[in-house]
Amino acid sequence: MRTTQWNDAVSVIDRVTLVLECFRVDDKRLGVSELARRANLPKSTVSRLVSELVEHRYLERDGSGIRLGLRLFELGELAAQPNALRGLALSTMADLRDATGQTVHLEVLDGSDVVCIGVLRGQDAVGRHPRVGDRWSADSTAAGRVMRAYVPGFGSVRDPGLVLRHDREGSEITCAASAILTPDLQPIAAIAISGPQSTAGGESVTLAVRTAAIALGRRLAARPPA
Repeated sequence: MRTTQWNDAVSVIDRVTLVLECFRVDDKRLGVSELARRANLPKSTVSRLVSELVEHRYLERDGSGIRLGLRLFELGELAAQPNALRGLALSTMADLRDATGQTVHLEVLDGSDVVCIGVLRGQDAVGRHPRVGDRWSADSTAAGRVMRAYVPGFGSVRDPGLVLRHDREGSEITCAASAILTPDLQPIAAIAISGPQSTAGGESVTLAVRTAAIALGRRLAARPPA
């Protein structure tokens, strides 16, 4: 009986996750039919889950549609580590943006992916740039590759202490990133800039990115333990 109950609970969690992850950055609201299509779940199941999630404020009804609820924002604010890291890095990110004119972003590893936890848009910003909450395969980004260079079994950068430049496929945007490290060389995050190839890949810009990463690593190491 206990095993059956546990499997049922996991199944419900999986379905709730599928529904919540249907929402994308540009979605203002979604109907139940669209949620069911994206989640690949029966409409009746999605309708029931939506009603329960609305009751607990994880979703909100907006006219004939559904949008993410305030409770998710409240829980997001409790994600202390990314928030603390972003708060600590903000002034350094602003200095880097002002010095280079490029968009500056802060990314962390999450398994085989990277997640963007902070962005300051630069005056030279062009095209599509990262937004907070964006997720990509770590191997497809400069920040992901430079952090994974410190992970056993994934190191593919000749000198991982150097900034890694990487042009996104099919894009004129160049990214330069450097890992923010603990004293024992564990990657905490990566600070990166992205901008036009003509400026973002210059030696002075990549040096500024690396200097910012070193400074942030030292600031993190100097923090008193929580």
